[in-house]
Amino acid sequence: MIKEIENAPLLGRNSFGIDAKASRLVEFGNAAELAAYLAAREHADAPTAVIGGGNNILFTEDFRGTLLHCVGTDFAITGNTKNKVIVRAEAGLDWDDFVSRCINLGLWGAENLSAIPGTVGAAPVQNIGAYGAKAGDIIHSVELLDMTTLKESVLAGEHCCFGYRDSIFKHALKGRVVICAVNFALSREPSPILGYGALEHETAKLGDPTLENIRRAVTGIRSAKLPDPAVIGNAGSFFKNPLVPLRKAEELKERFPEMPVYPGDTPEEVKIPAGWLIEKSGWKGAALGRAGVYEKQALILVNRGGATGKDIIALSDAITEDVASKFGIRIEPEVNIW
Repeated sequence: MIKEIENAPLLGRNSFGIDAKASRLVEFGNAAELAAYLAAREHADAPTAVIGGGNNILFTEDFRGTLLHCVGTDFAITGNTKNKVIVRAEAGLDWDDFVSRCINLGLWGAENLSAIPGTVGAAPVQNIGAYGAKAGDIIHSVELLDMTTLKESVLAGEHCCFGYRDSIFKHALKGRVVICAVNFALSREPSPILGYGALEHETAKLGDPTLENIRRAVTGIRSAKLPDPAVIGNAGSFFKNPLVPLRKAEELKERFPEMPVYPGDTPEEVKIPAGWLIEKSGWKGAALGRAGVYEKQALILVNRGGATGKDIIALSDAITEDVASKFGIRIEPEVNIW
């Protein structure tokens, strides 16, 4: 059922805790409901955007238009092949709930993505990832509604242009489609990915690399270094880890032998942790007004209470310029800025 809220407060709908409003917010359950609403709405010329859990958004002002929010949470196995199990989840399902259900069914592929806040519908947009795994690796297809033609379609995962924290939904299809459901290709065969960070060590402390132990390890690592949005406003990692030409990284290694480096998307580039660059620049735990850098993880910007979106941006800009001046690397926000 469609629910329309005029002058909708967004304070409780974004994890940064920014006090903003939307001209209207529309909750819908599925593509058919949304198509009927869009066909009949009176404000067709107003800006329209989609909001999931609000965990990767920074509002810098009120949204003067319509925000669409899926509340559909269906979850079902829809297909089996020799090696794969297809699971369909509606866009409004909480992402960690989705991961938990997959693990309870003995399905491999999503376990490293445990404890990531947000919804299933947001996962393809950001191509969320953690500990060597990415949502794009397990997305079979995405079910869409075109906001102009009001026609439903299905886009295969290989056509989603998945990249590092990137997808076609942030470019060619941005503002054109609404993700209503996602189909995932998972496996019943054990396939642990333990080569990133401290995951192998933390999993071994719990026993064998089972689905449950990997999930417990990931959850424990994340909770130890990431702030709870219910306690202090944040959107998780604010910056992307920059991809740097191999030659540039080698030059930096001569100056900073301790600098961590991870494989990039090609042999010609590597990934340098943005958190390390920020901490090395002296920003860990620092603040500008009510906006600050989390004291346990420099990759995270926080709202210490009463900060506006523009306060967060001012801090972000200051950090970006400082890192660029010290390392010759320009880091970019991972968070969507509205």
